[in-house]
Amino acid sequence: MRSRYSAYAIGLIDYLLATWHLSTAPGELELSPVKWIGLEVLHAEQAGDAGVVEFVARCRVNGRAQRMHEISSFVRQGGRWYYIDGQVVADDG
Repeated sequence: MRSRYSAYAIGLIDYLLATWHLSTAPGELELSPVKWIGLEVLHAEQAGDAGVVEFVARCRVNGRAQRMHEISSFVRQGGRWYYIDGQVVADDG
C-alpha cells in the first residue's frame, strides 16, 4: 500500500500498473496533476493471501486541500501483493 502511494506521489505509472491485479487493471493509466502530501493507514488486515487496507491520503489539487478515504483490497500471488480494487468511504462533515 505504501509503495503504491509513493508511486502515485512521484508518478511511477509503470509500477502502479505492475502492482495492479490483471483482473481489474486498467489498460492505461494517466495521473492528473495532484500533489500528494500525506498518507495515514487506519487499518490493515491479512487473511492468508488476501488483504485489506483502510487509509486516508491527503493531496492538493489546484492548490485546494483534499483527502481520499478508501478501503482497498489486495491479493498475494507468487509472493507479491497486487491491488484488486478500492471502495471510497464518504466522510461525514
